[in-house]
Amino acid sequence: MINLSILISSSEVSGPGGLFDFDATLPLVVIQFLLLMIILNIILYNPLLTVIDERKEYILTNLSKASETLAEANKLTTNYEQELDSVRREAQLEITNSQKIHKEILDVELNISQKYIDNLLDTITKDLFVKRDIAFNSLDEVVQSLCENIETRLAI
Repeated sequence: MINLSILISSSEVSGPGGLFDFDATLPLVVIQFLLLMIILNIILYNPLLTVIDERKEYILTNLSKASETLAEANKLTTNYEQELDSVRREAQLEITNSQKIHKEILDVELNISQKYIDNLLDTITKDLFVKRDIAFNSLDEVVQSLCENIETRLAI
């Protein structure tokens, strides 16, 4: 800033206009500026803008592919979840059916076992009653013979 003020104060005014003289240099500077702008636009900015546009297209294409892939993944996820739910329901139904079948089989086997045990107890009870009757009869005979022995001994 100090250098600029020194430059302005030390410049000499030589003729009309001095430091800000707009002779033929202003149109030359404008033409230079326009030519430089056109050259830079052709050499630097247009290739840069095309690269930027290509990159933007690449990004948009990849984003659209990614969104399509995501939509497809969501469809597959919903399909698999529906299949999983149906398989779970079928498995649960099969489990309940097998439980019912096993319960029926268990009930039938329990009834058969109960009948067998009842028949066995009836046979054992009848056999015990027969043996008891035989034991009572033989005991009755022994008691009778003992009574007769006692009576004969008492009578003697």
